[in-house]
Amino acid sequence: MTRVVLLGSPPGPIGSPLPGGRPVRATDLSLASQPGAPTVYGRLLEQLTSLDPQPTTIARPDDAPAYREHAGQVVESRDLAGDLRALADVAEGAAENLLIMPADSLAHDELIYQLTKAKRAAIAMIAHDPDADDESSGDARPEIGGGSLEGLPMRTRVGLGRVISVGSAYHAVTRPNAALLGPLHLHQRHTALLAETARELADLAHLFGPEDDVTELIVLGLVRKGVSVGLYERAGEFYSRVRDQREADEAQMAMAGYDEDRVRLDNAVKGADGFFTTFFVSTYSRFIARWAARRGMTPNQVTLISIALGLLSAGAFATGTRWGAVAGAVLIYFAFVFDCVDGQVARYARKFGVLGAWLDATFDRFKEYAVFVGLAAGATVSGEFGDGEGVWTLALIALALQSGRHLLDFSFGAANRRKPPAPLPTLDLTVADDVNLREELDRRKAVKRGGVSGLLKFWTDAGRFRSVHWARKMIVFPIGERFAAIAITAALFDPRVTFLTLLVWGGVAATYTLTGRLLRSLA
Repeated sequence: MTRVVLLGSPPGPIGSPLPGGRPVRATDLSLASQPGAPTVYGRLLEQLTSLDPQPTTIARPDDAPAYREHAGQVVESRDLAGDLRALADVAEGAAENLLIMPADSLAHDELIYQLTKAKRAAIAMIAHDPDADDESSGDARPEIGGGSLEGLPMRTRVGLGRVISVGSAYHAVTRPNAALLGPLHLHQRHTALLAETARELADLAHLFGPEDDVTELIVLGLVRKGVSVGLYERAGEFYSRVRDQREADEAQMAMAGYDEDRVRLDNAVKGADGFFTTFFVSTYSRFIARWAARRGMTPNQVTLISIALGLLSAGAFATGTRWGAVAGAVLIYFAFVFDCVDGQVARYARKFGVLGAWLDATFDRFKEYAVFVGLAAGATVSGEFGDGEGVWTLALIALALQSGRHLLDFSFGAANRRKPPAPLPTLDLTVADDVNLREELDRRKAVKRGGVSGLLKFWTDAGRFRSVHWARKMIVFPIGERFAAIAITAALFDPRVTFLTLLVWGGVAATYTLTGRLLRSLA
């Protein structure tokens, strides 16, 4: 469950006046090309029903009756200070995550879903100008920027995957390179701080200008309170804030040119997959996932197909014949393909469950170890290696090595989750510029340039090069590379070569991973 707050009263004029002089509001903007021809506000409410059937809308007193014609609660506010206090009241009473969106938002369902499912505890949607990223032009003074992106003030500095500083009509920011578009999602652990911050900002409302947005001010306050606010940039999804009927009509035409289903399908593929998975599986497995999801198949059913293929592969390897080895290689490849498909079905169809996660994690190991047994049994049956004792020994060592790696992965992950994040610098809301904030960040950056931290930073920065990025992905010998190594060596050579490959590559991967984790523990 997510608590939703819609901002129906952005500061200042939000568009051209309608005939009769009444300001344009989201309840008056029709979407004629959409099914049922809803208004912008009505469509947004329908999209958010699964998150919060009774969202709260903050609106001006004159606009409140129009908003009350729809589902949800309406809170009246006369000015920006009232907006901030109303938001604080909602946040104080929230026991769930909080989604804040402008009521004039026209967005894809997929964008809202991705924003609310992000792993970051706080994440804001931005438009980014990469041309403004350069910091090599010498000293820069904080400024109250006059630039804009998508009609919104460019008063935000972003970098390293988060918001670094935010400006307003009162707060100057150094080297702004982004604009906050409006949507903001917060984990429930930040809602109390949001309420406190909103009340402090309300007391400073006389310092702000007509163009200052509520979300922009909230992000400004959270960043200055030391909250790490992540960034959400559109990856093919559509989002626009429409302020009059002309903009609404143009936005509808623009949105019609987007393939939302393709974006949803692309989002079903994990972005951090390995080299083999990315280039030899996910290029087409997503289409299998969509086909399966549209026919009502569940992720668990796909997992069972993967398990069955893995066991058939082990059986084929156990025959000890050349054709058995080739068949086993093909079967283990497709066992891995369907291992990817089950997760893609879950993400595409949005069907997640504890059982599915457990099945996927557990039976990945089961399939792999079953194939080890099949290969060793095949070596014994073939008679090429005597009684096969040497191959069985290699199989047991490979199994022990892989089990040890998995144990280290899980234990390090658990320890890392318990490790509190390093606190970010803070700055009082009354300070008019971000000089102190930037100086503290620069000081920390300088400290990290030396010793173990400097070495880790160098290796992290090297990942910006495509070749280094994929080399780092491959060296850790993820499951895709392991299954590929088994399939290729078993089909072309023999089980002994397969196990030696697993041991050598697995040993290098274990050394690399363990070294990196020790260094991170010491940094």
